[in-house]
Amino acid sequence: MGSPGLRPLLLVLLDCCASVSAQAAATPPVTTEGFNSTEAARMTLRPALSPRPPRTPKAPGPFSGPRPTPVTDVAALCVCDLSPAQCDVNCCCDPDCSPVDFSVFSACSVPSVTGDSQFCSQKAAIYSLNFTANPPQRIFKLVDQINPSIFCIHITNYKPALSFINPEVPDENNFDKLMETSDGFSLNSESEISFTIQSDAPDTAKYEYGVRLQTSDSFLRFPSPLTSSLCTDDNSAAFLVNQAVKCTRRINLAQCEEIEALGMAYYSSPKILRVPGLRTKAEIPITVQSILMESLNKTLARLEDTDVLNQTLVEAGDVKICTNVVLEVRYSLTYTDAGEITKADLSLLLGTVSSAMLPLEQKFEIRFIQQNTKPVPLSGNPGYVVGLPLAAGFQPQKGSGIIQTMNRYGQLTILRSTAEKDCLALEGIRTPVLFGYDMQSGCKLRLTKAITCQLAVQKVKSLLKGHGFPDYVAPFGNSRAQDVLDWVPIHFITQAPHMKDSCQLPVALVIEVKWTKYGSLLNPQAKIVNVTANLIASSFPETNSGNERTVLISTAVTFVDVSAPAEAGFRARPTINAKLPFNFFFPFV
Repeated sequence: MGSPGLRPLLLVLLDCCASVSAQAAATPPVTTEGFNSTEAARMTLRPALSPRPPRTPKAPGPFSGPRPTPVTDVAALCVCDLSPAQCDVNCCCDPDCSPVDFSVFSACSVPSVTGDSQFCSQKAAIYSLNFTANPPQRIFKLVDQINPSIFCIHITNYKPALSFINPEVPDENNFDKLMETSDGFSLNSESEISFTIQSDAPDTAKYEYGVRLQTSDSFLRFPSPLTSSLCTDDNSAAFLVNQAVKCTRRINLAQCEEIEALGMAYYSSPKILRVPGLRTKAEIPITVQSILMESLNKTLARLEDTDVLNQTLVEAGDVKICTNVVLEVRYSLTYTDAGEITKADLSLLLGTVSSAMLPLEQKFEIRFIQQNTKPVPLSGNPGYVVGLPLAAGFQPQKGSGIIQTMNRYGQLTILRSTAEKDCLALEGIRTPVLFGYDMQSGCKLRLTKAITCQLAVQKVKSLLKGHGFPDYVAPFGNSRAQDVLDWVPIHFITQAPHMKDSCQLPVALVIEVKWTKYGSLLNPQAKIVNVTANLIASSFPETNSGNERTVLISTAVTFVDVSAPAEAGFRARPTINAKLPFNFFFPFV
């Protein structure tokens, strides 16, 4: 015997299944329409069901009724159309795309657009491409999709549940009613004053990251390739977005004087707005800093005059060349921390173009520099790059940050070898320690009989360590000075023979740098994990003959790769989450 309330529930579920099956078996025909065709084709989607004998029609049940009206017209919805008045690549539903654009598409990024997936029956817009046609065509189909789940919405008996509730905005007519239904609120004088001041304050405009740079008439043009290597002049420069691109132009050399993108004035004439929206007394002119001229044999010459030069067509018989054509453009924009442009510099490379150089290749670059700051070059980002100097420094007191010299090639150095091999002549001449480069250098130190051992020890130590030998080395090429705990300390070890009553003279400094490959196997980053400085000493040489003693002084740097071999790993077995979604019984509960 079952529960008395179980039979009505089973009847309700069976009735839902019968309604869905009947609806699937009687799906009306739908229309398949191509965007480039004039006639509509008819097609019917039916599930593969086994034939059943006819039965007596059943009276309408409690869940029978009209199908829900779709809230969204999927035929007019295009979720990948992100650029207004421009064709988005691989967006087949973009109305701005033409058959010419379809020729560069690879596939539809959004092949289908559907409505609410909780309906038992819903409209779906299907997009595809026909590459066999010339030009390629996009194919559009509007079909009915059947939801196979028994927990689906069959009829719309509560229309407000199909959309979010619009909040009621208080006004002079409904304010009293909203006051009665709310829990009450309070206002103090401080909040009222601050709100008034904030609302009356003028809206200060400023550039933010990614915002297009505005000019007096439009936006700052920054040509770049879009779907191919061809230059697109509609692209604009964005604030704080450093770019370096190259693209090609297919031009007719006889019309080079008429093409604006080949002329110098196309890039130097715009005036950038200091802040977006303000056009009065806020225009920053573009200053031409340098012009390089490239000849046909690739020789370069710098022009003293920075006046605007126009491209000129020169004909010598059947040979045509165009002079003063822009080959490279480099913008350098200075900005403040308040988001204002204060200076705009331009460097150009002009050249002579012949028919053998077509299609023409142009390079464009834009860099942003903050005002009153000097960019600090890095030795890697994040891992060290082979051939760049090691970042090192010292900590003056506990709790402070790392102090580094402004010259990054002088932070960790060793002796530099010369032809004379005289240590006294080499004093102060150092060579930087470059990552990944094993180096060795040395010199000869001549000691007179009058020089004592203690004086010689001080002299040799200053030669080996140099001025201001660091205490820490940065683990990465972009490590920050304030992250002291991340820096690797230099372990200083002194090796000397155990002899009593003898003066030990340092003769060699050997620096060993251990590094490992850090991160992904596809793009490992070099990280320094240990640095050891071995100061090797020997007994002070005695004078055998004459008044001079010669001591060989040497320094060496070795890099040791201590990377552990990568081990294959497997993810943990997935666990089954048996919890039902919160809208599982929607709209029944």
